[in-house]
Amino acid sequence: MAFDAVNMADWQISEAAEKNMPTPEEWRDKLGLEKDEILPMGRLAKLDFLKIMNRLKNKPDGKYIEVTAITPTPLGEGKSTTSCGLMEGLGKRGMNVGGALRQPSGGPTMNVKGTAAGGGNSLLIPMTEFSLGLTGDINDIMNAHNLGMVAMTARMQHERNYNDEQLARLTGMRRLDIDPTRVEFGWIIDFCAQALRNIVIGLGGRTDGYTMQSKFGIAVGSELMAILSIATDLADLKERINNITVAFDKSGKPVTCRDLEVGNAMAAFMRNTINPTLMCTAEYNPCLVHAGPFANIAVGQSSIIADRVALKLFDYNITESGFAADIGFEKFWNVKCRYSGLKPHVSVLTATIRALKMHGGGPKVVPGKPLDDAYTKENVGLVEKGCENMVHLINVIRKAGINPVVCINRFYSDTDEECRVVRRIAEAAGARCAESKHWELGGDGALEFADTVIDACNEENDFKFLYPLEMKLRDRVEMITKEVYGGDGVDWSPEANAKAEMLEKDPQYADYATMMVKSHLSLSHDPTLKGVPKGWRLPVRDILIYSGAKFLCPCAGSISLMPGTSSNPAFRRIDVDTESGKVSGLF
Repeated sequence: MAFDAVNMADWQISEAAEKNMPTPEEWRDKLGLEKDEILPMGRLAKLDFLKIMNRLKNKPDGKYIEVTAITPTPLGEGKSTTSCGLMEGLGKRGMNVGGALRQPSGGPTMNVKGTAAGGGNSLLIPMTEFSLGLTGDINDIMNAHNLGMVAMTARMQHERNYNDEQLARLTGMRRLDIDPTRVEFGWIIDFCAQALRNIVIGLGGRTDGYTMQSKFGIAVGSELMAILSIATDLADLKERINNITVAFDKSGKPVTCRDLEVGNAMAAFMRNTINPTLMCTAEYNPCLVHAGPFANIAVGQSSIIADRVALKLFDYNITESGFAADIGFEKFWNVKCRYSGLKPHVSVLTATIRALKMHGGGPKVVPGKPLDDAYTKENVGLVEKGCENMVHLINVIRKAGINPVVCINRFYSDTDEECRVVRRIAEAAGARCAESKHWELGGDGALEFADTVIDACNEENDFKFLYPLEMKLRDRVEMITKEVYGGDGVDWSPEANAKAEMLEKDPQYADYATMMVKSHLSLSHDPTLKGVPKGWRLPVRDILIYSGAKFLCPCAGSISLMPGTSSNPAFRRIDVDTESGKVSGLF
């Protein structure tokens, strides 16, 4: 039975649903797991993926369903809610269904967007644990990443203070001769902390480090998080960590974690992160949570490991890609699927009337402020105009050889006529379309949606990548810009162009994935341009080199690897009861 989502806060729904949440021992029986395949951690559990995969290696995979969205408002458009709602709807239809979603970052949880647990009757439980650290993966990543910076800065200090003979005698280390102006790595923290974007470290004396400019990024943008999302096992994760380029030496050669002799210790910190965490929806559909990279600055996907396990355990596996289809789906399509070798059966494009109205010329949506009446009262004209953005992204998904399902993530304030307009335009563009009231009604509100997805999964598709691996980096970026974003071309800064030329000439980078870094609030690099912008070019100012993940990351516009905290952040409304320890105010 669904809870009263209109009058109950998400944390209240989670608290009520948790009363009947299966224990780790009950999950073992429900999922048919062996005793040593589930690793209890309080109310939660991790799954030993290697043992499960070895036992089920000959079992056919289930259906693989990806969930993406139209370009969102700053409030998000409910991909996690839609993912949970689809699990619940398929569960109501008697299907063996589960999912693989990302772990939320403390940055948005304590800022504007709130947790990524979904909402209403379509959320993951227990919500408090999910929102506040879960089973410690992000904390382990922070420790591992920052240990790499400790190793590098200490090495730079010792090399400055000692000559070669002293360095060899006192430390047994060779001189790496790191160029302080070519340091790729920075520090990380899992909050939106704009004050740490540009810092100076090593102030003091000769034993207080190495004085230089440095930086912080958000934890989920760390290369270690990217590596976790694509690693195949602990050995692969360890090898990739050792291959991370932390800096370049003064002759231009990369300096890696292996050179610093810190990669193995970093992998030791991350040894437990390799196993997914088991959670469930408010209707007790199982869901694996693993990795949590942002999509505007990273790969934006839950892990390949979680998908592979879920495809063995469930007949239908729902996985979600971060932000809109121009970013999240594009990376799912051309990076994650290429790395995993998995082929999706269908992609769901989440749309809300709210976002469509914004793209149709509606008033600015400002986080922390009440929505304008245009978003809560019927306005068919705004919806129809805004559907241009939806149609553009339907066409992007179809370029992958997939006919998408548009899910109208319906709010209780949306009208029948507004939804009819979206359905008519989506179907005319070649997509299936279904309304879903999963937020309000849970699985019972997602039955049409579930049926539409089942129908789509039974249709053969012609999945294909956008570009071949042999294509040069700048040509790939040009193609993504024109074919996915709808831009006229790319303008490279002199520095980025020189870096691209160097990378294209070096054969070691030939098979690296192209990981775009771009605003999620527009198809373009400019977050103020809504709908389907015309007559613009993508400015690329830098290229990040992730040699462990094997990503080359062109940075477009002014996107920052460290988001900022707003003037009205969510942490102002979060509290803990000192008697029971229960947390309130999460949303």
